[in-house]
Amino acid sequence: MKSTHSLFIATLLVGMFAINDISAQYGYGSPYGNRFGRRMSSVPQAGPTTPQKEETPLTAEEIVDEQMPSISEAIDLDPFEQAVVRTALIQSVQQRIELQILELEPLKMKEEVEKIRIRQEAELKAGLPEDKYDAFMELQENRFKPKKKKKKKKNKKGKN
Repeated sequence: MKSTHSLFIATLLVGMFAINDISAQYGYGSPYGNRFGRRMSSVPQAGPTTPQKEETPLTAEEIVDEQMPSISEAIDLDPFEQAVVRTALIQSVQQRIELQILELEPLKMKEEVEKIRIRQEAELKAGLPEDKYDAFMELQENRFKPKKKKKKKKNKKGKN
């Protein structure tokens, strides 16, 4: 009985040590194999057959057209004023896009952006009434997000 028991333990230990060698031969646990015992190809597999759409950057007109409804609503522009604002914004956005493409030195870039801002402000000041110009400048400082109107808190105490 004792010899059968020790033979069983010895076989078990040999089997455990042999599993490492056997699994290495079939690729288990190997960076070059997979779990089914076949070697994986070192050639990369073809990706999806459908070409991925490259995201084209928005044009100056598309950028301004996205912002115009919120600008018009926030400062209540009539059609003529909308045209003035739209034209000034398209020109300045286009010039900023061109500056990004040029990849100028930071100091030179800052100077050019400042010139664009000054020209844009001059055009808007000439084409808009003063109150709407001021409202536009405030809106621009808030990154074209109109101020949310504060809701008045209702007194929830009941009338007795």
